[in-house]
Amino acid sequence: MLQRLKLLERLQNLARRPIFWIVTGLFTILLAAGVGSGIRSMQAPPPQPLDFNHQVHVGLGIQCLYCHPGAWRQAAAGLPTTAKCWGCHQQMANTKPAQQVLVAYAMAGESIPWVPVFIQPDFVYFNHRPHIAAGLNCENCHGEISRQTVAQPIPRQNMGWCLDCHRGRAAGDEQMLARLTDCATCHR
Repeated sequence: MLQRLKLLERLQNLARRPIFWIVTGLFTILLAAGVGSGIRSMQAPPPQPLDFNHQVHVGLGIQCLYCHPGAWRQAAAGLPTTAKCWGCHQQMANTKPAQQVLVAYAMAGESIPWVPVFIQPDFVYFNHRPHIAAGLNCENCHGEISRQTVAQPIPRQNMGWCLDCHRGRAAGDEQMLARLTDCATCHR
């Protein structure tokens, strides 16, 4: 008890010094800047090996599942292969810089090293298939990709966001609500 009182007295004496408040203030500012930077970097689209314009491709009538067919059958939607892209682009004049990058990958027989934009943490189990089977469109979760040049992460796409949707989909069906909000549905 006596040691606690001495410690408390030391802290009170320290708190009376201006340097204590300066160091505490600087630490708080640095901590807030670090947290803000981390959040901002998670919301920024990662750099891609070539500038893929979703707006142009969707505008041409290409469906999401053509380039991301894995969404029908597996957890990950997958990213388009060089062969998938080259299947169309070999039939056109590839004069733009991004198209030239694609030509280089195709001629070298290399895979395009796409960087996934929508990544769930390892402790989250996500599968596209039940979402497609439930009648959801890609835009429900991925936003209006047709209006984006580069795919953008959805701010605040987190557990609360998913649970809000799951609760809305259950619409008063208690069994469905229990199944869609059960922790084991998304965490295995």
